Amino acid sequence: MKISALIISALATSAAAFAPSRVVQTTRLNMADADADVEEEPAKPAWPTINGWTADPDAFCAGLPGALSPLGDFDPAGFTKDLSVQEIKRYREAEVTHGRVSMLAVLGYLVGENFHPLFNGSITGPANTHLAQVQETAPFFFAFLVAAIAVSETTRASTGWVEPEEALAYNAQNEVKGAFGALLRDNYYPGDIGFDPLGLKPNDPAEFATMQTKELQNGRLAMIAAMGFIVQEQVSGETILGTLGF
Repeated sequence: MKISALIISALATSAAAFAPSRVVQTTRLNMADADADVEEEPAKPAWPTINGWTADPDAFCAGLPGALSPLGDFDPAGFTKDLSVQEIKRYREAEVTHGRVSMLAVLGYLVGENFHPLFNGSITGPANTHLAQVQETAPFFFAFLVAAIAVSETTRASTGWVEPEEALAYNAQNEVKGAFGALLRDNYYPGDIGFDPLGLKPNDPAEFATMQTKELQNGRLAMIAAMGFIVQEQVSGETILGTLGF
């Protein structure tokens, strides 16, 4: 009897050894559930999104707005070919700034040559000579004008540009050439210096891109017009409207 009991006990133990473990199964199920719950985090973009724009190194002008039909991606001279995002941003900063100055210049030429109430009307003739006349007639006002321009440019530089020492170090480490030590901040949108007293800047990214394209197109036209005004007055020595017979 004792031998029979020992045999039965050994057989039961052997059978239990080959039986599936509920604890192991539970553990496996829990691990599977955990794997299912873990989701892959989306890859963060290399550049921050500013005003709805995220720089795309593979897109034309890094995806910045400004292209308009029928010309589209117009760059026949290949100025933006193989440029880094930082260089494209620097080019756009220069384009926007010169476009704004040119729009003011065109307006100044047309208005200033025909309406000059300041300085008792002593500033007359072609607009090319107005600045020299102001310097001679009102030197203190001229000095104030120069100081105001210097303050504006310093403010713009401190808003969008990296400090020179840091920019030079970055360009040296990344073998950036031709940038003259200039480097825009990663979180700075070219031309957006925060000056918007009338609140015209749209909050919607699509509307902002549309407004930016309009500003660029008008600025490009103004740059061509201002260059034409300057050359025409240098050649003829007359005002713009005077050249046209008005």
